[in-house]
Amino acid sequence: MSRHCDLCATPPGILLLRAKEWNYHTHRYMVLFITFLAYACYHASRKPTGIVKSVLCPEHEDPKDGWIPFNGYDGPSKLGEIDVAFLACYSIGMYVAGHLGDTLDLRLFLASGMIGSGIFVGLFGMGYFWNVHRFWFYLSMQMIAGMFQATGWPSVVAVIGNWFGKRKRGLIMGIWNAHTSVGNICGSLIAASVLDYGWGWSFVAPGALIVFGGVIVFLFLAPYPEDVGFSSSSSSSSSSSSSYVDVGDDKEALVHNGALRQASVNKKGIGLVEACMIPGVIPFALCLFFAKLVAYTFLYWLPFYLTHTEIGGKYISVKSAGNLSALFDVGGIVGGILAGYISDKLNARAITAASFMYAAIPSMLLYKHYGSVSMNANIGLMMVTGLLVNGPYALITTAVSADLGTHSSLRGDSRALATVTAIIDGTGSVGAAVGPLLTGFLSTRGWTEVFMMLVVGAFIAGLLLSRLIIAEIAERSSGAQNPEATASQSLLE
Repeated sequence: MSRHCDLCATPPGILLLRAKEWNYHTHRYMVLFITFLAYACYHASRKPTGIVKSVLCPEHEDPKDGWIPFNGYDGPSKLGEIDVAFLACYSIGMYVAGHLGDTLDLRLFLASGMIGSGIFVGLFGMGYFWNVHRFWFYLSMQMIAGMFQATGWPSVVAVIGNWFGKRKRGLIMGIWNAHTSVGNICGSLIAASVLDYGWGWSFVAPGALIVFGGVIVFLFLAPYPEDVGFSSSSSSSSSSSSSYVDVGDDKEALVHNGALRQASVNKKGIGLVEACMIPGVIPFALCLFFAKLVAYTFLYWLPFYLTHTEIGGKYISVKSAGNLSALFDVGGIVGGILAGYISDKLNARAITAASFMYAAIPSMLLYKHYGSVSMNANIGLMMVTGLLVNGPYALITTAVSADLGTHSSLRGDSRALATVTAIIDGTGSVGAAVGPLLTGFLSTRGWTEVFMMLVVGAFIAGLLLSRLIIAEIAERSSGAQNPEATASQSLLE
């Protein structure tokens, strides 16, 4: 899987299409589309557990209902353990995957992870067809799937970071990060649509989807500009012998020989300790711990909450709850784009992320207390909450990770992208595991305690960025006093 030859580096699908005449813009659009598709598939394959919870563990305790071993009084707790098993393996695997992503061929690494994920997500659903009632079977399938899923995020962020410069990164990656919500929406709709045929299909269908996505990645994804005859933005500035073409915000060079490609192949990734020493990595990683605790609690438990809460005086079906929960992610799409745009305009990632987290607190409280008044109130408050919860989560995992992965202290070594992304998102994924696990226990005592946990998590997430916020305010104040120095610094960056 190492990038040791031109044949391995160039995707076979691009060779088949003979796309040598494609310009740099076309290749970037292709990369955006394929990575968008890839991570949408990852998130689609994570939604089935949230959709089928109410089928596996119905509210009433008739032994004929539900699915053993989840249909007893301790069903919610066991479902919470399933979630935490997946996310714990995901977060642990993230640290390993990030380092591997900086040393192996990203295309093969990502494709292998997607196909492996699809197989084990599908095997979880096969428990229905094989009539499996052993808790260890479902637990182990989720754990292995979690390890394969860890390959996704460090890889796609590294690829995007290799192809796009820093200017307007927040907006570009905010739009691109809609794949998270699009994947959640598609996963919810697919899982809910086949639920009537048996809950197993709710896993098999998304599993097949991500396998298909893995094949597309293998055939068409070019992780580095060098793979298709261009230099990276980092190398272009130091290659005086190349002919440059203007592609907007970046100056890219067309490669006339193998020198730049060899330079890409010979790049070395940095270690975890070195990556942690980059200014801002630890504060944003800890912030993401609590931001993902909030976001993933909604991801895994919102459909279950909707089926157990009266909306306008009546309960809705499992299928309707699955479809309705997709609107949370519709708000998340807007939130990711808005957070990216604002952070670009203000040049203040920490201020933007913290502001969204603090604003999410009253929105979650309003949703808890007034979401049951009517369906329209529930939808409106749910979408606003999704916007505020997913906005900072999207910003940190995309633009912030890419900024820090190409920090000036790295001297332009883009091979740190996957490692830095893995540290930030891996730490966040620990929080993503803790939130659903605690929800499994707290929900048996009432949903008020669950929402209080979410409020505290959002508050701490914003608080952890306080030092960075102060630094950004100080930087903006000094910049206002000395605009010429600020302009010079921007040119240097």
